[in-house]
Amino acid sequence: MKVVAFNGSPRKGGNTEQAIETIFRELQAEGIATELIQIGGQPIHGCTACYQCVANKDKQCVIKNDELNSYVAKMIEADGIIIGSPVYFSNVTTEVKALIDRAGLVGRANDNLWKRKVGAAAVAVRRAGGTFTFSAINFFFFISEMIVPGSNYWNLGIGRDPGEIQNDEEGIATFKRLGQNMAWLLKKIHAIP
Repeated sequence: MKVVAFNGSPRKGGNTEQAIETIFRELQAEGIATELIQIGGQPIHGCTACYQCVANKDKQCVIKNDELNSYVAKMIEADGIIIGSPVYFSNVTTEVKALIDRAGLVGRANDNLWKRKVGAAAVAVRRAGGTFTFSAINFFFFISEMIVPGSNYWNLGIGRDPGEIQNDEEGIATFKRLGQNMAWLLKKIHAIP
């Protein structure tokens, strides 16, 4: 089993990445492979609503001058998908929004590619807007027919400067529990009857 995570923060090593790594440690402890992909700060175009992915049905976006199709390929291979974002004006970063919009449409155009994959959000927030960001990611999971494990609180960690999230004991505990629940769910889904 494998979980791929997309870090939507342009700050490598920042709070969003640290939240994802906290989840990863729990998954890895259960023997689940993980891969982190940095999308924050990378050029990724928004959806142009051309609907060529619907016409082509080739599991790709027609826009070829960025890395979106490689991200889609990683998502297809994965059993679980984590999307992490810091809060930008009460929402996800532009890179996460582009991933959601384009991968979402490619998935829907190709017989719901993301159906029954396990999805989890990881949000780093300085002060407010975290639940809106958390919801935006989960809306993508739900419309894609994905299965979303819960935790003991919303998957939010508080911190502005890189590393401050480590001071949020409740947030770190929430990410750990999320990783444990995600691992449990993945194992149940992939158990041989």
